[in-house]
Amino acid sequence: MPTLESVRGRAAAFAALITVTAVCAGDAAARSFPFGSGTRSVNDLGNQFVPFHAKLWDLLHGRGDGGLLLNWQSGYGTAFLPDLGTYLTSPFALLVALFPRDRIDLAVYVITVLKMAAAGAAMAWLLLASVRERRDSEPGQFAAPWWAAGVLGATYALCGWSVVEASYNPMWLDGLIGLPLLCLVGEWVRAGRRPVLGPLVVALVWVANFYTAYMATLGAVLVLCVQLLLAREPVRARLRVLLRGAATVLLGIGLAAPVLLPVVMGTRHAYPGWRTEFERAPWSEVFARALPATYDFFTPAVFLGGGALLLAAALPFNRAVPGRERLAWAGLAGAVALSLQWGPTHLVWHAFATPNGSPFRQTFVLSGLLVIAAWRCLAYGWPGQRALLGGTGALVALGLVAATGAPTGRRALALFVCGLVAAVAALLVIRLPGVARAPRRRYAALAALLLVGGLVGQAAATTAYADRARLKRLDHYPTWDAAHDRRAAAVADADGWPRYRTDPGRTQITANDPLLLGGQGASYYSSHTPEVLTRTLGALGAGWTSNGRAVQSLDNPVVDAVFAVGARLRTEEGGSPAGSPELSRADVPPLVTVRPPTNARPQYGGSPFRNQELLLGSRVYSSPVAGACPVGREVFLWAPHYYGTARLGDAPPVMLRGDEPRWRAAVTSLGIAERAGERVTFDREAPSARTVACLDRSRLAAAVDRMKQTGAVSVRVTDDGVRAQLPPGSTGTAVVAAPRIAGWSCAGRPADSYLGLVAVPLDPDGSTTSVDCSFRPPGLRSGAAAGGVSLLVLLGVAALSVRRRRRERPGPRGLLAPGGAAPELLPSVEPAP
Repeated sequence: MPTLESVRGRAAAFAALITVTAVCAGDAAARSFPFGSGTRSVNDLGNQFVPFHAKLWDLLHGRGDGGLLLNWQSGYGTAFLPDLGTYLTSPFALLVALFPRDRIDLAVYVITVLKMAAAGAAMAWLLLASVRERRDSEPGQFAAPWWAAGVLGATYALCGWSVVEASYNPMWLDGLIGLPLLCLVGEWVRAGRRPVLGPLVVALVWVANFYTAYMATLGAVLVLCVQLLLAREPVRARLRVLLRGAATVLLGIGLAAPVLLPVVMGTRHAYPGWRTEFERAPWSEVFARALPATYDFFTPAVFLGGGALLLAAALPFNRAVPGRERLAWAGLAGAVALSLQWGPTHLVWHAFATPNGSPFRQTFVLSGLLVIAAWRCLAYGWPGQRALLGGTGALVALGLVAATGAPTGRRALALFVCGLVAAVAALLVIRLPGVARAPRRRYAALAALLLVGGLVGQAAATTAYADRARLKRLDHYPTWDAAHDRRAAAVADADGWPRYRTDPGRTQITANDPLLLGGQGASYYSSHTPEVLTRTLGALGAGWTSNGRAVQSLDNPVVDAVFAVGARLRTEEGGSPAGSPELSRADVPPLVTVRPPTNARPQYGGSPFRNQELLLGSRVYSSPVAGACPVGREVFLWAPHYYGTARLGDAPPVMLRGDEPRWRAAVTSLGIAERAGERVTFDREAPSARTVACLDRSRLAAAVDRMKQTGAVSVRVTDDGVRAQLPPGSTGTAVVAAPRIAGWSCAGRPADSYLGLVAVPLDPDGSTTSVDCSFRPPGLRSGAAAGGVSLLVLLGVAALSVRRRRRERPGPRGLLAPGGAAPELLPSVEPAP
């Protein structure tokens, strides 16, 4: 029999091949990108992951505004390290640099498929690493074949959670890879091996994606506890293993702290977003999601290929496996399945915070445990007829209950039955007697073909079904096309940073257009959208989606003046994203301006128009007289809760999308009042909360001139801050046109806040001639310290490990030390002639 070391690579490669084949076949069947015209950029995939990978592409190629610490492109200046640690620290993300920028969607797709393939390979490697041959086995007797490990590894990678949920949340797939890797670390901990590599693997998993790494760590701990429970070792030895495992995990997390702590602090400073309460799913629908080709956003995607599901169901009936093992592994899988449906354990799985949407994100751990249970069913030989009968009966019962669940359709039931028949046939074929070696190999090949065919068919069908279902149920965004090219080119041509900002437009393709297309706008959507950004722009009249986490660009000349937006992209055809881009320019103050001294500390009120004037420092709006604005004034409407169209007189209608708290409509221009008495009308009942204001452009131009005269004479922007030279004799407060998020400091002290923007008090005597502000994400310093200490500890562990190996290494036998060698061992020397 080949050694385990010689077949792990074969099994891992086989699992990866099956995974890639199934995923690509499913996407091709659905005619989804890159195999057809259908976009796959749904929900956060198009809104977050593709734009953030475009930002990473820019950084890797020395482009873009900002660096690892500060992102000058989004939200008028936001922290980037938390976003990097959340979305982009997977090693696979670096592959984006190998693709052209206008093929960013293809890069993300390839990265996604490779992650799934890596998860299958890692699981196959783990299964073979954890196999234990029967003590009474003899050469030629049963040993779990490498191809079975490959099939089960691919089954794990193609679980419903992976192809339905995580395929459009690629950062979650790092947790799919992490679970088998952390279980492998558990194997090393049990054996007392690889004390240095273990913490490094833990650190890699936690850096790649801390959220799913937390869940994967819980799953790996459960696996280790079951293994120790089954081990025939003294209690003291088991406790030592647990302590060794805890130290390994803590040391690995400590190594990851420079990334983890800024992410945690970024979450604390983020806008709250949605607040949801956990609701368990009906069990009929949970069972229905175990079938292929089902989709539902609020139930766990527990689909597994028929072979793994049959083996896991057969484990309790397989008498070849010791009763303690059957009880332990089946019990663990059952307990985890129940934990998905109980509120307290649900909170434990999700770090004590119910997630916003997709509430069963820990489902991949259950899938991994079921695959491990299926492997344990094989560890003592192919299951007999009794075990197969029991497992088949259990799955038939599951199918009957699932048939009553809402997500189940005829296609799902047919695929489930076909997969079950293929799996049963494969396990019966493999037990057929062979009179010679060749027939036995043919039976094994037929069994493998049945298992692989059933898995690929079910997984591909599930992938295709999910591709189509997501387009119908979720927001979706276009793949990079000619419209992207036109917009990106227009933004690049207009770019004048840091003299002024260029906003890629209010009519957006995604919620992160500045990252995707270039420029330096207000739009920003992330799990770390700062609360101060949302509240500041909200006070100025900005709109948002995702309950305030996705802040939109505010197309308003007053706000553009405050934030130095000197160029703005607009589209034709009523603002359609596919429209031709038009560029508008404006004369704006520099990025750093000076506000005159004042005794009162200004605060925002309830009117966005008055708030804009307060931040600008000048009165530029007037109220309508008798419900109408004077001729020549630009009319702006504030109706944050209104969803519908509004129009000024006979002008074209303008769409407002307000449905708080999820959506908020922005302050919107309705056009110039061309005739006296033109009023604002609505296509449905007029909103109760609405305000109309009339902008005087001449007053705005005068205010901009004053701000330019007193503003900075030169501004230099870096990857971690801003430096500006002020006119001589400047007094009052210097204001940087950037939100005062946590982490800003000026002249070595925490920066002040002026109506939500970074501010520096100037000396009353006019002696302040410059502004020097820098940004360091909260948690970076303490994270770096924790990481440094952990690294020193790891180096100490490495030194002790090397020393111990040297002591344990046996010396050469039969040889004496130099100077004491036996004469018969010394080389003979012939006397000189």
